[in-house]
Amino acid sequence: MITEIISGFLFLFIIIILIINGKFGYKVISNLDPDAKLQEINKNPKRFKIGTILALTEHFSIIALAISLFIAFNSYGIILAVIWTISRTAEGTIQIYNKKNYWELLNTAKKYSKASGTEKKSLSDLALSILKTKNTVFSFAQILFSIGTLSYSILFVTTGVVPEIIGWFGTIASITYGLGNVIQLAKPNFKALWSLGGLLIWVFEIILGSWLLLSPII
Repeated sequence: MITEIISGFLFLFIIIILIINGKFGYKVISNLDPDAKLQEINKNPKRFKIGTILALTEHFSIIALAISLFIAFNSYGIILAVIWTISRTAEGTIQIYNKKNYWELLNTAKKYSKASGTEKKSLSDLALSILKTKNTVFSFAQILFSIGTLSYSILFVTTGVVPEIIGWFGTIASITYGLGNVIQLAKPNFKALWSLGGLLIWVFEIILGSWLLLSPII
């Protein structure tokens, strides 16, 4: 029961972190304009630091969520539980690892503000490479996210441990988001399905998180 409450809390906590982080200008998919990004960081380096630290908090929370869900529900389907634990733990881990690379933008921005000519161009190219890597890592992480979300959604549908309608909603949302992410990788300008899937995922996680948090208490 306690792990269900923790899982529900973590679902909602991650969403809150994402909302707050948006206020600090952190974007899950970065705009590939390195000069603008470096100038933005130099203008307010503290904002960049807070945004990155919040992102790290989110990624660690994802790993904690995968583990708490495993503890709470693995007895209902060990194979699905292992799939979502591996997928979502890997999702959080690769994003945490990449933040070391992303943090280098802070030092790059400092050098950029004092550079000129060829050196400035070289720093801009370095920043562009960091931003591209961040976007690639995020896209791959979201494929893992979709696999993990689909796994526990299927478990909820097949076992009834969570209201079946919530499981079905999660299944539809994760498939939509996963397909949208794959299509966006192939066609970056086609984001409609990905955006729709993202909205469905947010609604699903708010509903599921609230149910897991409150149902053992009610």
